[in-house]
Amino acid sequence: MKATIESSLKKSMGYVEYRELLDNLLSQGKTTGDNHSEQMLKYAELNISRMNKWDKIFKPSEEVKKAINEIQGPELWLVITEGWCGDAAQNLPLLKKMADLNDMIDFKVVLRDQNLELMDHFLTNGGRAIPKMIRIDANTLEVLGDWGARPEAAQKIVVEAKGEGLDYATPLHIWYAKNKGEDIQREIIELLQPAVV
Repeated sequence: MKATIESSLKKSMGYVEYRELLDNLLSQGKTTGDNHSEQMLKYAELNISRMNKWDKIFKPSEEVKKAINEIQGPELWLVITEGWCGDAAQNLPLLKKMADLNDMIDFKVVLRDQNLELMDHFLTNGGRAIPKMIRIDANTLEVLGDWGARPEAAQKIVVEAKGEGLDYATPLHIWYAKNKGEDIQREIIELLQPAVV
């Protein structure tokens, strides 16, 4: 596992670099991965505006600030993502703002399809669902926990819609807009609990 993490970290980038990559690809009529269809480009464009919105409006709660500020040792928050993923657009800016609360956290991004060996260690119900945030001890590269691909309540919407053969995108993104990052913050606080003394 350590070797897989080391290999992926060599291909990782910061959040700003990731955002610039998405903008540059879109200006060339592309997104991340190999599928540059009109539909995927539409998703990519929509996701950039979603991230822009969250970058502007999301403010971490006092509870999440307290939990994150109790982190004492250096950590990596390594997020597996792709530019066309709607859940990533809804969650990545929030994770980044939470990571920014503590200088001990180094926030890095890797593309799923370029890091399948890493992705396959963190499947969700057997699938390569993203985004997946892996919390790692920066000194030892030991995995301290992981989160994703979406908050539990959002996952329930997806599972139920799929079970009924319905499209889940609209109700899912309505849920994200109404929830305003409350659930992801609560779940990140829970993820941090073992390390908080």
